[in-house]
Amino acid sequence: MHRILLLALLLFAPGFAIAEASGGPETGQAAPAFRLQDQKGKWHALADRDGKWTVLYFYPKDFTPGCTTQVCTFRDDIIALRKADAEVWGVSLDDVKSHAEFAEKYKVPFPLLSDADQSVARAYGVLTSKAGMEFARRETFLIDPAGKVARRYRDVDPKENSNQVLADLAALRKGGSGS
Repeated sequence: MHRILLLALLLFAPGFAIAEASGGPETGQAAPAFRLQDQKGKWHALADRDGKWTVLYFYPKDFTPGCTTQVCTFRDDIIALRKADAEVWGVSLDDVKSHAEFAEKYKVPFPLLSDADQSVARAYGVLTSKAGMEFARRETFLIDPAGKVARRYRDVDPKENSNQVLADLAALRKGGSGS
């Protein structure tokens, strides 16, 4: 609990430098492959999503204010996202047990993937640190049915991210450019 409070304080406290993540796939590039466990211990691989849209969103820490807002917004929009033929996967560095508690408390109907070894956050260029603590920066990747990044959302607003993704999915599925 102390680590959660410390991370929350650091995320919102001024005066601390954040080491910026770099790299990761950009729009039009292949999404890096991975295999991670969700809150129920089930394994998920990006290759399993072949032929389907995937919303892969990274977030810093279970139970923090922005992360709770974001997970609940995706939860509330899950029917619309599934109607758009997209599945949602949340990813953080938290362990499976933390994800299980977070998912249960907020009735999360989609996988929360544990990237405890930081390999996926590193591959996607979202691994960052603040005051010596490492976490995934809040970014979202919309991955098309061919496994390419259709959109990369940086500096994500947790309240608006799901709406952005839904709007872009509608435009992309119609052959447009999205926003």
